[in-house]
Amino acid sequence: MFGYIKGNVKIINANSIILENNNIGYIIFVANPYIYKIDYDYMIYLYNYIKEDENSLYGFNSEEEKNLFLRLINVKGLGPKTALPMFATGSVNGIIDAIEREKILYLKKFPKVGEKLARQIILDLKGKLIVTKIESNEREELIEVLIGLGYKLVDIKKIISKVSSELDIEIQIKEALKLMLK
Repeated sequence: MFGYIKGNVKIINANSIILENNNIGYIIFVANPYIYKIDYDYMIYLYNYIKEDENSLYGFNSEEEKNLFLRLINVKGLGPKTALPMFATGSVNGIIDAIEREKILYLKKFPKVGEKLARQIILDLKGKLIVTKIESNEREELIEVLIGLGYKLVDIKKIISKVSSELDIEIQIKEALKLMLK
């Protein structure tokens, strides 16, 4: 699996770019290829999608975009070709907000996302997305553990400020669990 690639954009297509790195041109599917300029260097975060009849690279401007994309493609009925265009007109925070607030109309504005798929996205992801810009990096590990244990982000936000970040992570988890059970 690839993390990212640095290179020079050589060709811009309707739904992809060709990025040259060490004299190899990589076809990378991106949400909006026209934000890139030919002969400029970029660092693009990658996801390598492999299926029996396909091996494609999907590119993102940030790790947040890539991480949200990975969560979206795990939703039943939502593949990479449907998830990627969501980033062309929607921001990471906008998509997360729509999921958390159950804004079906916002989600339906994306190509190939109808009522049924919008509801499935909300059902599968509501309360499970971490908004890293709201919480500091020190809190991410605690939040991820609590989400992994089945707690919702909304409930975690209510108690997170009551747990000292200066404690070891194990003690933070114990304290958070005590607060969650009250």
